[in-house]
Amino acid sequence: MADRTFLDWPFFEDRHRELAAALETWCAANLPVDHGDVDAACIGLVRALGAAGFLAHSGGDALDVRSLCLIRETLARHDGLSDFAFAMQGLGMGAVSLFGSAEQRAWLDRTRTGAALSAFALSEPKSGSDVANLETTARAEGNGFVLDGEKTWISNGGIADVYTVFARTGEAPGAKGLSAFLVPADTPGLEIAERLEVIAPHPLARLRFDGMRLPGSALIGEAGAGFRIAMSVLDVFRSTVGAAALGFARRALEESLARVRQRELFGAPLSELQMVQGHIADMALGVDASALLIYRAAWTKDRGAARVSREAAMAKLHATETAQQVIDAAVQLHGGDGVRSGHIVESLYREIRALRIYEGASDVQKVVIARQALAG
Repeated sequence: MADRTFLDWPFFEDRHRELAAALETWCAANLPVDHGDVDAACIGLVRALGAAGFLAHSGGDALDVRSLCLIRETLARHDGLSDFAFAMQGLGMGAVSLFGSAEQRAWLDRTRTGAALSAFALSEPKSGSDVANLETTARAEGNGFVLDGEKTWISNGGIADVYTVFARTGEAPGAKGLSAFLVPADTPGLEIAERLEVIAPHPLARLRFDGMRLPGSALIGEAGAGFRIAMSVLDVFRSTVGAAALGFARRALEESLARVRQRELFGAPLSELQMVQGHIADMALGVDASALLIYRAAWTKDRGAARVSREAAMAKLHATETAQQVIDAAVQLHGGDGVRSGHIVESLYREIRALRIYEGASDVQKVVIARQALAG
């Protein structure tokens, strides 16, 4: 059983503890799912999470970051794909939750119940972390826009019902000339150019826009506000990436504790070896430190802070890097089983690597933290 004493920390209210308990019960009864058909599994998970009411936390008038983090941590500990399915519903509609019109927000009724899947289309072949350098264009024409370009590494690409797409509208150079658009998947001119396979199977795709026409009502917020919208969304959801990493790390520690208690070496349990105890101590320390940083960032945002760039960057950086180390130690403690295909520790090893890259690579988080420190 994973440690749950952190729920007694002052960051949380009773409603968070009730949410965590309800989700834990649901996870025990429903996860993990069969990943044989990743698309079908992801769609099924979204439907199930919606039916159980957990997607109600993924969007709407008020995004409670502590709830988002608790849900992602718990789901990740049980099944990485379920965390992915939940996270994309929130991230994909984050811009609409924060800046959407009444017409656009009607989509939330569908994504919050699991009736529709959403996606966040920001990254491009030549601009990942450098958002201000994106090349997809949105040309004003009549009462609407015409989009041309490509997006890549788009989660839920190919199975989403609606995409939030960022494009250059040219009001000013660089970051000040970007806008955000809400694009239904059946819009003519939107093409799934390529499905992408990665080491931890998730539905990903490269999108192509070829003269895709959108009405003026597709614009989210104001023209030229796309960079601010994207950063505001990431400011909310970046801490939740750390929470997912924390869930993976907790599971790795849980599996390792069971392993070293049961496995014998030289006539005694592995847990009696001081080198093994050293590994366990480092893992437990890393997990708690990550949790403190994650829930500090979430609590700070929920308390009304306009931006938590520094806190969120610290949380994501520490939690994802530490989870990689914790899981690597778990592989070591499991010996050959740790690299056996299908073993939970082996799957954690594949799951964690991407979290150090997406929603701001670790190196970018260091730049954010350093700039904040130097500015102070």
